Amino acid sequence: MLIKTDYLINRAKKEGYGIGCFITYNLESTLAIAEAAVEMRSPVIIGVSEFTIAFAGCETIAQLVRSIAENQGVSVPIALHLDHGRSLASAKACIEEGFTSVQIDGSHLPFDENINLTSQVVEYAHLRKIWVEGELGAIYGGHGESGEFKGKIPLANPGEVSEFIERTEVDLLAAALGTVHGKFDNEKIHFDLLREIKGITDLPLVLHGASGLPDSEISQAIKSGITKINFGTEIKNLFVDSIRQTIQANQHIDGARGLMAPTIEAIKNLVKEKINILGSANKI
Repeated sequence: MLIKTDYLINRAKKEGYGIGCFITYNLESTLAIAEAAVEMRSPVIIGVSEFTIAFAGCETIAQLVRSIAENQGVSVPIALHLDHGRSLASAKACIEEGFTSVQIDGSHLPFDENINLTSQVVEYAHLRKIWVEGELGAIYGGHGESGEFKGKIPLANPGEVSEFIERTEVDLLAAALGTVHGKFDNEKIHFDLLREIKGITDLPLVLHGASGLPDSEISQAIKSGITKINFGTEIKNLFVDSIRQTIQANQHIDGARGLMAPTIEAIKNLVKEKINILGSANKI
């Protein structure tokens, strides 16, 4: 069932486990996430990027997730989240279509401009009782990318945390902690920075770029104060890899169901593995 994000986040923060925000790209990945949540009796957040919205349409993807949440996922709480929204218009469109939380990512802008954009989204969203995630410090890379990240990986400035939160009134904070979107060999969480930020604010903290991290690092991040953890690259890569493997194993597949069923199963098993790491199983 579709539920407000704040309920899921507040409970997870209080009880000390992580909530997975699993990025969906289509019908099959959404089904897989919902089925994994049901089998594990786990709350989940389904995240949608602006790229997917541009491809499928905001109304279409919102109705897709809502339908699956109210049918295949009716026995578990599911939230619908905009991932890395870049404009007030984008956030408004998602809220109007029933998203239960939005992220506004102004981290590519100068500090004051980030605050200004984030504040506009917060003002609009809070009037409608929707939570907003803000981003401080750019989290680079892209879903599906891998290898070694070229250049310096940005880190959030802890001296800006209090001002950012006070001026924007965000509900969740995604701070750049040394991770990158994708799976890169040279990314890592700077736990000293995480602890410093945790000492500054009691807001729920968000970890982006978790696909490239070892399980132990994710577990440690949750113990150190992270509540919401995003997974995108592993889902995106597995979708493509699974289709390739299915075709290679059976050159005579002649229907979409035969092609997609193994892909749904593969993504479902991946999400179940992540739920175990997060500690959110049996938390409905």
